[in-house]
Amino acid sequence: MIFVRQEKLKEGMRLAKPIYNKKGVLLYDRNSKLTRQGIESVSNFGIIGLYILEPAEPLPPMSDEDMEFERFTMMSTFAIEDELKAIHDKGKNDAGLEQVATQIIKRYGHLDHKINFVQSLRSREDRYYKHALNTAILTTMMAHRLNLKHTQLHDSVMAALIMDIGMLDIPDALKDKAGDELTEGDMETLQRLSMAGTRYIEEATSHTPIIKRIAVQALRELEAYSRNELADKSGKSYYEAKVVRLAAIFDNMTAMNDYDEPSSEISAIRFLMENDEIFEPEITSALIKSINIVVPGCSVELNSGEKALVINENEKDILKPIVLTFSDNKIIDLGQELVYGGMYIKDVMKTMDNRCVVDKSALAGFGVNV
Repeated sequence: MIFVRQEKLKEGMRLAKPIYNKKGVLLYDRNSKLTRQGIESVSNFGIIGLYILEPAEPLPPMSDEDMEFERFTMMSTFAIEDELKAIHDKGKNDAGLEQVATQIIKRYGHLDHKINFVQSLRSREDRYYKHALNTAILTTMMAHRLNLKHTQLHDSVMAALIMDIGMLDIPDALKDKAGDELTEGDMETLQRLSMAGTRYIEEATSHTPIIKRIAVQALRELEAYSRNELADKSGKSYYEAKVVRLAAIFDNMTAMNDYDEPSSEISAIRFLMENDEIFEPEITSALIKSINIVVPGCSVELNSGEKALVINENEKDILKPIVLTFSDNKIIDLGQELVYGGMYIKDVMKTMDNRCVVDKSALAGFGVNV
C-alpha cells in the first residue's frame, strides 16, 4: 500500500481504502480501479491523495467495523466542518454539534472492546476538523473506560469538538507552512488564535457554560504544554479537561499528514506513560484499553535492535508482549522480568522490507554477492 498524491493519480490504480461522500454513501469500494471520473471527483472533494494498492499487492483484510469507522469519520468530518463554520461565520449556537456528539457517543461511548483507531491523512484544509473528530472519539472511549457520568461524557465530547474553533482564523500563508517551517513568531500566532477562539466558544455554549469551562481549561493546558510549562498535574482543573487534553495530544502525535512524520502509537503511548507526572496514569490506561496498539501480527523493533513479530498481547504492560524473533524464530515473553527485564518494544517496523534477515557471509560462501 502506498500513498499517491492527487496530481499523480492515474486511471487503473486500485484503491486500498473506500471513498465515501459527505452523507456516508459509498462512492468507490476497495480494490476498485480509478477512472478519469473518479480522479476528478477526488480533486473536487479536496482530497490530497489516496492509498493505492501496488500492482501485485493483495487486498489487505478490513473488518466491517473498520469499514464503518472509515465511513463514519468521513461523514462526521464534513458535518463538523459545516457546524464549526456556521458557529464561526454566522454566530450560530452549538445545536448542530450536539447532533454530532450524540452520534459519537452512541457509537463509541459503550464499547466493551478495543477498536482499530486508524488515522486518515490530513490536509491543511481539513486537519482541524479531523483533529476535533478524533479527539472527540478518543475522549468518548476513555470517558467510558473511566466510568464518567453521562453528563461528564457529553460535556467532554462537546468541548473536544469546539475547542479548536479559533484555528479557523489562521491566515492562508500560515496554513501552508509545514511543522518544521514554523517560526517562534508563527507558534505564538497559533497559540493566540487558539485562545482567541474562546469568544466563539462562549457565544455558542452560553446555555451550557460547563462546556466552555472544560474547553478553555483544556486549551490553556495544551498551550502551557506546548511551552513546556506544564510541569505537573497538581494544579486545579476539570478532570474532563485532562481527558480531552490527553486525547488531543495523542491525536496530534499520531496524526498523518503530508508535511510531518507522525509518531507511532507505541511511541506516543510510551511518551504518555513515561511522563506520568503530567499525564494521569489512569487516563493513559483508559486510552490503552480503548484502542488496539500492539496486536498479534504487528512487526516491531526491540530496544536490543532485534526485529520480531508480536504473537500475544500483554494486558499488564503493553510494551512487553510475547514476540517471535525474525533472526532465529525464538519466542520471547518480554513480560518475564527476571529473564528479559531489560527488553521492551522500541517501535513498530515502518516497512516489512527487513522481515527476513539475510546472512551475507553465507551467501558469499556460495559465490553470491549482496
